[in-house]
Formats: sequence, C-alpha cells, structure tokens
Amino acid sequence: MCGIIGIVSQNQVQSHLIDGLKRLEYRGYDSAGIATVQDNQIHRRRSAGKLINLQNLVESEPIQGQIGIGHTRWATHGAANTENAHPHSSREVAVVHNGIIENFSDLKKHLQEKGYTFQSDTDTEVIVYLITDYLHQGNDPLTAVQKTLTKLQGAFALAILFKDAPDTLIATRHGSPLVLGIKENELFVSSDAVAFAPWTQQVCYLEEGDLAVLNAGDCFSYELYDRDGHKVDRPLRRSQITGESVSKAEYSHYMLKEIFEQPTVLSDTLQSLLNLENQKVSLKDIDLNWKMLNRIQIIACGTSYYAGLVAKYWFEKWAGIAVDVEIASEFRYRSPVMSSNTLNILISQSGETIDTLAVLSQLKEHGHQVLALVNVPESSIARKADYVLQTLAGPEIGVASTKAFTSQLMVLACLCLKTGKERDVIKPDVYESLVQALVSLPGMISYVLQNSEIYQKLALGFTTARNCLYLGRGITYPIALEGALKLKEISYIHAEGYAAGELKHGPIALVDLTMPVVVLAPYDEWFEKTLSNLQEVIARGAQLLCLTDQKGEEKIRQQIKAGYSMEIVVFPQVDTFIEPILYTIPVQLLAYYIALLKGTDIDQPRNLAKSVTVE
Repeated sequence: MCGIIGIVSQNQVQSHLIDGLKRLEYRGYDSAGIATVQDNQIHRRRSAGKLINLQNLVESEPIQGQIGIGHTRWATHGAANTENAHPHSSREVAVVHNGIIENFSDLKKHLQEKGYTFQSDTDTEVIVYLITDYLHQGNDPLTAVQKTLTKLQGAFALAILFKDAPDTLIATRHGSPLVLGIKENELFVSSDAVAFAPWTQQVCYLEEGDLAVLNAGDCFSYELYDRDGHKVDRPLRRSQITGESVSKAEYSHYMLKEIFEQPTVLSDTLQSLLNLENQKVSLKDIDLNWKMLNRIQIIACGTSYYAGLVAKYWFEKWAGIAVDVEIASEFRYRSPVMSSNTLNILISQSGETIDTLAVLSQLKEHGHQVLALVNVPESSIARKADYVLQTLAGPEIGVASTKAFTSQLMVLACLCLKTGKERDVIKPDVYESLVQALVSLPGMISYVLQNSEIYQKLALGFTTARNCLYLGRGITYPIALEGALKLKEISYIHAEGYAAGELKHGPIALVDLTMPVVVLAPYDEWFEKTLSNLQEVIARGAQLLCLTDQKGEEKIRQQIKAGYSMEIVVFPQVDTFIEPILYTIPVQLLAYYIALLKGTDIDQPRNLAKSVTVE
C-alpha cells in the first residue's frame, strides 16, 4: 500500500517527484503530497484525491529544492483528506511513511504531554515529533532517527528530510520494502524501483532493518546501517524495469495492455522452466527430496490464492500428492499441524504481501522449508525463502492482476509436472502430452485475444446489473472465483463465484431475470454435471453466458429448450490440464469491457492497492 519516492539531486526535484508518484499510482492511494528543503526551510504541498490535484497545485504554487520526498497515501488512520496526506512535518522534519505504527496512541499521548500539538489523525505524525524531540535534545539527524526507531512498533518504511541538514535524506525499512536508485549526481529511494525506472537501473535493495543516509554535499554518496547501527554494504544490482516496460504504449489502459501481453509472458515463463532440447521441466536450484514429500501446503492471498486452488487440482491428479490451500491472513492465526515432509509454497506477485511475509517468518521459525513463487526476484519473500520460482510477467501496473495470475498458473503447472515425474506418478506419455499442451497455450490465448470484440458486445448486457454469478466445476471452479473477483474489483458490480454443484445450496435463491450468470463449461469430465446446473439457471430465466468449446456447444444446443435466449462463446478444444489458464482470458476481457462501459477507474479501482503491505 502507499508509495514513497525520495530524490537527492543537483537539479530541482519537484517535477521528478511528481513523475515518480505517477509511476506509483498503481499501488492504490487516496491523497498525495511532496516536500522539499530550500533555504533552510521545509516546503510542502499536499492534496486529497487523485495525483492530478497535486499536479495542478504545484503548477500554481511551485516549490524549490534539490532534495525532496513524495508520497501517495492509502488511508488507514484518519480520513482521506489534505490534513492527513503525507508528507507530515514539523518546522524541523518532514516524513513520508508506508505501513502502520501499532503503538502510535501511547506515543502520541506521551508527546502531547510534552507539549507537541498534532495536526492530523494519522499514526505517522508521532514519527515526526519523536524525531523533532530528539533533535531538540541535541542529537544529530542520524542519531535522532535511530533513537526514534527503537520506540516504534509495527511494519513501516520511512523517508525523512531535515531543515538543518539540507543535503541529507534518511530512509529506513522495517517490514515494508525500500530500494535505492544510484546515478551519477543523483540518488533515489522508493518503495518500488518502477518509480525511478526512466532515470536509472542501478539499484540497491535495503535489507530488513536497514537505514540509508543519502547525501548531496560536495559529492553524491550514501551510507547503509543495519538494525544494530553498524555500517554495512549491500550489493548493487541492475533492475530489469525500464521506462518502456511501464508504458501503456498504444493501449487505453494498463490492464488491457497486460491482458494482451499474456501470450508473450507465458511463453517466456515456460521457456525459463523448460529444457528445450528434451522438453523436460527443469527447475534449477530446487533441490528437494521429491519422493519423501507427502503433502503440499500453498499459502497466498487474493488472486494468488485462487492460483493455489487451481494447483490443488493439478497436484492431486497428476502428481498424486495431498494439497492444502490456505489464506495467509488466516493461516497465521491458527495452530496448524505441520510435517517435516510438507513443501510450503508461498505465492505473492509483489513478494511483499504483509500477511504472506508473516507466514514465511512463522514457517522459518519452526524450521519448515519454503518455496516462494514471486514476480519480483529481489522482494522480501524471495530473499527469505529456501527456494524461489519466478514468474516472468514483468511489471504489472493495473491493480487487478491479469498476466501475473496466468504466469503463476504456468509456473505451478510446471512444478506439478516436475513433482509427478520425480515421484514416478505421471506416465511418460502423459507427461509429454501435458508439456505439449503448455507449449501450445500461448497460441491458443492469442486466438482468444484476436476475437476480443466479442466481449465488448457481451459487456452491454452487464452494465445495468447489480449482481452477477459465476459458476465453474472441477478445475474451472477457481476461475469462476477469479472471474467474479475481477468484475468486483474494476466494475464495482457485486459478483460471486461458486462451485456449480453448490448452486442448489443457496445462491440459486438469488437467480432471477435480472441476474447475469456466467458458466464456465468446457467439454471435460465434469461437463454433464455442469450442464444440469445450467438447466437449473435457465429454468429461472437468468441472463446466461456460457463459455465452452465446440463439443460443449453442440451438447448445450441439443438439450436447451428452443427459443431460450442465451449467449455462447466457443473456445478451442484443449487438454483439461490447461483449461483454467485459457478460460481465465475471457473473464478478464469481460470484466475489462464492462468496467469500460461503466466508466470506472480501471487501472486504479477505488479502495484497492497493488502491493498490500498493511494488515
């Protein structure tokens, strides 16, 4: 949640701060602000709402300075208004903050007793006045920040300016990510390297508890300190994120661009895991005793959780191993019975999801092995896990996940085949046919995307709906959940995904003439049962959209009463193994075009954030 940008430069930084915040908009926010130091004064501009409001403000009331910080805030403590927007400041200090200070109430009371007056309802202001108080006691900026950190409880990342140290910016991370960007005569800090991608690809990822002091002065330099206050070095790396990779190109929205990128990113991801010479899945550096495994536990949140639900079907059928799928935010509050022969797979697109990261720490404390599936190889989860598998989705800016989700499915499918082969469960001919099915998948998806105008027309029937139902059975059930989630996220239409067999156990009470029902019904081993559920929906007169293949269409038209109006979209006949990935594409397109017709903010839907770093 939230976005931080900090810049130390030989040039004026106002425009770069705004540009950096624009690239962080995807993270979700409801107010924004920047601050600079010039002539031994802190200058600040803040506004509620979208970044355009801040941009208009600084155009009419510009601020000067060659060192500055910026922030996009997703409200936790206090309403989404200008008073609660970051940066927060005193006369001496300005602070931007991601995360939550859990003990802020006690700290605030203590500071008020010392005479400090608070201007906002946020937890962040206690950081401002703690640092200010230590400065008043004669401490230098670094010492004041270090003493402040000992008082704070929670997960947070900070970037701090000082009136009386106009060449210094201090940044630190405790449970929330920060990365430095290094360039000649310019230094950056941000919650995501995407913020400064057009200016430098040379980066340094801060470790947990690290503190960075960025200095201008006679030369541009930085020093790093660990949680114990000792100077440390961290490796410099080259980021793969470029200015071009975070551009919308010719597309009207990032989400649409990312939907259409899926054939390429799935092909890239598959090639990274497949030995092209022998067509075998090769997972480098995953040194597991596959035959000893007796259970897999997949832990994730949101869309990544649905990827885990698909994988459960795969692993149980083709690898012969029991699988549990857990929501990270609930797993951490249970007392699960663990086994040394369990492989724990944690899925997180950003690699910074706070609930999933907490589970990782919990598992490692008890000596359990963890395999992380992430899209960001330098993320906190990737660095702490025993093994890492990376999706090659590239930067995903749209808040509603599309290409990251299908890339997760591609990696999980390959991991399933590897597991089945190593455990001697999957027959060689079946293994080879499933590999070929994965190889064919990008082409199948391209075919679906070439006919995207179908979904523009279908979307017209959904724009007046207040509720929608998605049904799937077997391996497409999780895709029904994902389809409903996509519709909720970006169109704000209430939607629910259900296992088709559960229709009669409650949701059928909602089905009437006004409710659209989307049924995922490929002609597979579950088709006949799904067809019965489809009949139940028809009997109640619902608006019906059926996603199927040619054999499924023939069966449906044979059995459906003549004259009943329904929409059928026909897809290529594919192996059951790849059905969930292929059938994800139409539910993404449908959600996109419905939201487009409704005029919602597709890339930055209200109240949502891309990287969920608060509990």
